[in-house]
Amino acid sequence: MKHISDPDHTINRRLHKLYSPEIAERAVNDIIDLIFKYKQRITSKEYHLSEKDIILITYGDQVNRVNEATLQTLNNFLEEHLHGIINSVHILPFYPSSSDSGFSVVNYSAVDPHLGSWREIETISANYRLMVDGVINHVSQFSDWFKAFLSGDTYFKDFFTELDPATDLSKVARPRATPVLSEFVDNEGKIHNIWTTFSRDQVDLNYKNHRVLRNVLDALFYYIEKGATLIRLDAIAFIWKEVGTECVHLPQTHELIQLMREVLHEVAPEVIIITETNVPHHENVSYFGSGDDEAQMVYNFALPPLLLHSVLHGDTTTLTAWAQTLTLPNDKVCFFNFTASHDGIGLRPIKEILTTEEVDYLVSSVQEHGGLVSFRTEEDGSESPYELNCSYIDALTHPDAEDSVRLKRMLIAQASVLVMPGVPGVYFHSLVGSRNYHDGVKHTGVNRTINREKYNIDWLENELSTQGTLAKTMFDSYKRLISIRTSEVAFNPFGTFRFLDLDSRLLIVDQHCCQDKEHVLAIHNFSDETVSLRLPDEYRAELYDLLTSYRVDESREVTLQPYQMMWLKGHI
Repeated sequence: MKHISDPDHTINRRLHKLYSPEIAERAVNDIIDLIFKYKQRITSKEYHLSEKDIILITYGDQVNRVNEATLQTLNNFLEEHLHGIINSVHILPFYPSSSDSGFSVVNYSAVDPHLGSWREIETISANYRLMVDGVINHVSQFSDWFKAFLSGDTYFKDFFTELDPATDLSKVARPRATPVLSEFVDNEGKIHNIWTTFSRDQVDLNYKNHRVLRNVLDALFYYIEKGATLIRLDAIAFIWKEVGTECVHLPQTHELIQLMREVLHEVAPEVIIITETNVPHHENVSYFGSGDDEAQMVYNFALPPLLLHSVLHGDTTTLTAWAQTLTLPNDKVCFFNFTASHDGIGLRPIKEILTTEEVDYLVSSVQEHGGLVSFRTEEDGSESPYELNCSYIDALTHPDAEDSVRLKRMLIAQASVLVMPGVPGVYFHSLVGSRNYHDGVKHTGVNRTINREKYNIDWLENELSTQGTLAKTMFDSYKRLISIRTSEVAFNPFGTFRFLDLDSRLLIVDQHCCQDKEHVLAIHNFSDETVSLRLPDEYRAELYDLLTSYRVDESREVTLQPYQMMWLKGHI
């Protein structure tokens, strides 16, 4: 096997693509040192994704109890309610942070003391597969790195991208309606104009400096040492900057992700890289690379708005047509499917999938349902909606609707995620049917707070133990669906799938694992109408519904009530 210092080694070749020969050699030596350091500290574990993988998305302080570390409270909740049902946990940034609910990281190697310590993180990672955030596009303006830069520390020279404010940055793709550059004053009173893609409190790192790469890799290795087996690369599409370009999806960005994966796999080949790129679908899937060299999972960002569109219209025509285009480069990668997360429902991913009129309808519907809308600046200077901020259950249903309808609509959307090809992600608030948190928005002034309420554990336990509450009904129903899903090998994320277009009101997914002849034909009625359907001749009569045990007779006729789902198992 070639040593990394060998010019033909892929890590060496990638570094030479990113840096000059002299700098690349320094970077090679840095990486060799890191690999040696962490091979002494990390024991590699075999880990393969399967149908049993369900990832809970949660904040470290999602539940709290007086005089108890919130991470400990979270672990207790997991053990009491979700052990054996959900096997993986994505704890959103638990590092010390100055803003953006953890995404303005002050210190990569510490745990926010308000949440707990590494001890609590390691306790959770001992019982659940741990997914952590690599917030590596930027750091907080209050981080030691940026403070050292402003103090004139030569090690941190060029750690950040500084430009003349007269530089033409008109081509730069803007995810926010804020300036590209922000002013900072150093210890001697000199003004620095620093690249800040997302906010003034999030100063972008400059990967043209190989020391940035070295320090970031050190942090990612440290997370693996603490138990992480999945690493989410936050806002990774913007990580490399070249003036005169859009500074998104650049070739260097893909090269950098591929390099990071190869370096991490030198020590821990079981680690799964997940890219978070909230962009149009055709751009998003480019992060699979060849299927062997980049992300093993990509967030399926078009899915949440398309499911919402389908429920609001009672029509799956667009959803099914889009789903039929889903392809993967090979059977080593898969989608990360979800409806809701700590962020809002992104609208950029459905550009060119939904019409302007259809997007406008989503916007107006969510506003009628008590939600909010966030905007971004387009190339011509105009502003357009880029994100819907609303709890997913409220986005689906008008506030005046009965809870019974609210529940059915929410479950049909969540069930659809569970049968989509890939690995499901379940946001904590979706699991318990959380409603819009308007008081939080009033307090923070941030639209995304509407879907980020934190709960006193005693209050939540009472809701989950009281018959008839929306939270208990949603929680119990969702857990049952998950338990059935994780028991069926047909839902293996690397299996074979196809979408059938048999009725405009139905989403129909046929999945099976390549090593198993049993299929699951999942049928979901997105309408408020009763739908009767005759299954194609290829589906035999011995199909039975995993959800109800109903058996399909020789007529192959099935009838679904409004918002009903059937997961039909059998051979074809």
